[in-house]
Amino acid sequence: MLVVMSVDHGLSSRQDSVERPVFLDVAPGMTVIVRHDYLTGEKRDKDWWMGHVIHCGGAARDPKIHNLFQIADVDSGEVKWVNADLVTQILPGC
Repeated sequence: MLVVMSVDHGLSSRQDSVERPVFLDVAPGMTVIVRHDYLTGEKRDKDWWMGHVIHCGGAARDPKIHNLFQIADVDSGEVKWVNADLVTQILPGC
């Protein structure tokens, strides 16, 4: 009698190849690099800006995962609400 069995590779093999989004590790007090999101009519004069995270929020389903950050621009001091996917880097020790 021959028994054929399938091999279950599970989800871990697929998850290893997917890069973890940076915004999942952002917390208040961190300094981050933010991709500039141009508004209609704005001059395209910069690609990114650096800011200090004041508040993490917007998590409706899971309080540990934030989708909005309140970030103060380190150059101008302007406080902005930023979508989580615009955060591209966390600067260590800043």
